[in-house]
Amino acid sequence: MTSAKTFPAAAPPRFASIGSPYFGILLAVMAVVLILSNIGASKGVAIGPIITDGGFFLFPLAYILGDVISEVYGFKVARRAIVTTFVLSVFASLCYWIIIALPGFDDDFGVAKQSALEGALGPVPQIVLASLLAFLAGQTINAWILVKMKARTGEKSLWARIMGSSVAGEFVDTLIFCSIAASVIGISDVATFVNYVVVGFLYKTLVEFLFVPVTASAIGWIKKREPSYGA
Repeated sequence: MTSAKTFPAAAPPRFASIGSPYFGILLAVMAVVLILSNIGASKGVAIGPIITDGGFFLFPLAYILGDVISEVYGFKVARRAIVTTFVLSVFASLCYWIIIALPGFDDDFGVAKQSALEGALGPVPQIVLASLLAFLAGQTINAWILVKMKARTGEKSLWARIMGSSVAGEFVDTLIFCSIAASVIGISDVATFVNYVVVGFLYKTLVEFLFVPVTASAIGWIKKREPSYGA
């Protein structure tokens, strides 16, 4: 009687500690990208029939950075990065509110500058609320799925982890963000809202898919240079 064929188990997942400079750099870039995308998102953008916002070209980068952090450092560190970015975005929004509230010059130029600030940064608190709730939920799901998949596959199937986690994270993120932010950027009817959600989800997911080779290369580069990776 022949015994059942057995397959070698996947190697256990490896993660790096955060003692090197790389995590700090990734976290700083991630926070700046989110803050800038929050400002850009206050502007509605129409490219032909496509409805989006001014932060559309920035936000996918935050998820790519989230993938790198989750893969290299693990879920606990990724969660720390998400919370830190969340707090920094709240701080930025508070600064916008203080800047707008401060008394300005009452000449024509001062009044025009105040109006411009209110127009550009005034809607941002609601955009920030939408972005932060969406970012918190979407990035957490993205990181959790990626790390869970890595626990089953070890160092193999990196592309599958990046793509699988991105679909779930981007869908949750886009739905939450669009539901809260739509009214601020001038979306008031159902058809335009559906366009906004679908285009946003497909665009962000497609960008992440197109950048999978870049993301995988960045992950490989950092893994090789992180002294504690797998130690």
